[in-house]
Amino acid sequence: MTELTLAKAIGSGLRRALADDGKVVLLGEDIGKLGGVFRVTDGLQAAFGASRVMDTPLAESGIIGTAVGLAFRGYRPVCEIQFDGFIYPAFDQIVAQVAKLHYRTGGAVRMPLTIRVPYGGGIGAVEHHSESPEAYFAHTAGLRVVTCSSPQDAHSMIREAIACDDPVLFFEPKRRYWTKGDVDENAATLPMTSARVARPGTDVTLVAYGPLVQTALDAAAAAAADGVSVEVIDLRSLSPIDFPTVEASVRRTGRLVITHEAAQSGGLGAEIAASITDRCFFFLEAAPARVTGFDTPYPAAKLEEHFLPDLDRILDAVDRVMGRENSLTGWVAS
Repeated sequence: MTELTLAKAIGSGLRRALADDGKVVLLGEDIGKLGGVFRVTDGLQAAFGASRVMDTPLAESGIIGTAVGLAFRGYRPVCEIQFDGFIYPAFDQIVAQVAKLHYRTGGAVRMPLTIRVPYGGGIGAVEHHSESPEAYFAHTAGLRVVTCSSPQDAHSMIREAIACDDPVLFFEPKRRYWTKGDVDENAATLPMTSARVARPGTDVTLVAYGPLVQTALDAAAAAAADGVSVEVIDLRSLSPIDFPTVEASVRRTGRLVITHEAAQSGGLGAEIAASITDRCFFFLEAAPARVTGFDTPYPAAKLEEHFLPDLDRILDAVDRVMGRENSLTGWVAS
């Protein structure tokens, strides 16, 4: 058991994957000599050589295109997209090629390709450096989309993603890179497609993922002081979504709040709310509530604290589904 930051835990998982399988190769901008802008891959090129930890040109479509060729040849490439907003030049490669090759070839071709994407806000970055594009890829059949929220999950899930024969988008919550926690390399962990009950509760189900899991846990602790028991579910997998875990919780609590940093329209929150309403309609005591980013371009750094869902906005949604006074109604249900 070792205490690591989330960033170091991903690096530890990458190191273990490189050591365990000679077909694992890393590609990305400045990931080699520099160790990446967040130093996630620090020391890996020195340990495994430039032929396995490769610095690439500043060309995301070229990085993914090269990785497709490597996957065709039996390698397990891991690509780093330096920042979330830089993934769009590779969008065509990912959704038109990577996601479809297994299906197009009738199962003859596998795409064991992992794409690492630091995402979300909270670090005071400039334009194109703080976005949440996960819904684009969760909407695309043929891709697995996962995100971690703790160092232990960061370590185990990156290793599982690399070992998977399907293409995986691995979203890393960049503002949680410095969160510390214990990591056991040999621990038995949940499959990366399973959600995790991060905090049990009885009154409200609060679903979060990635950077907002800690915010949700803080909100649950604050709600407990006010007599409301909130169950927090860390979704972990965004495609496929572990609906049975969410459904089981909502059938017990009767209330659902979903939170994510991405904009509300067309987001994961809408899909979860609709699907859980289909599955749990007669168990719901209130309409599901969403707490999200706004339907605007991501704002300048000095305004991001107003854009990102926070404890107060989440607690307001908890009040809403509990029928208590809240910012929308302004009254207390009798």
